Amino acid sequence: MRIVIDPDSPTAPFEQLKRQVLDQVRSGKLIAGTKLPTVRALAEELGLAANTVAKSYRELETLGAIETRGRLGSFVAAVGDASMTAAERAATDYVAVVRGLGLDDEVARALVEAAIRGA
Repeated sequence: MRIVIDPDSPTAPFEQLKRQVLDQVRSGKLIAGTKLPTVRALAEELGLAANTVAKSYRELETLGAIETRGRLGSFVAAVGDASMTAAERAATDYVAVVRGLGLDDEVARALVEAAIRGA
């Protein structure tokens, strides 16, 4: 696993780490079952605080990209594109909330488009 953290980037180091791991999973450079370095080892290697790496690992686990197996460590999860799965779940939840508020689909689309433009 090759990770490069740019200290001058406006993107937080934990986010840089998370994105690079996700990119490597998507591209096939990191395949399911690959053991990841320990939090401490990766933090030392990258010159980051252990809490920074731990935060990235937690978010990657929440996305389903990695799984932690207790004392065995963290591994690339055996799933499809974790980001796409999370995005699909968020979209489905959004539609349910908007419709629950009594808003129609056109309003829902307009809100999403406004959010994308504002991001």
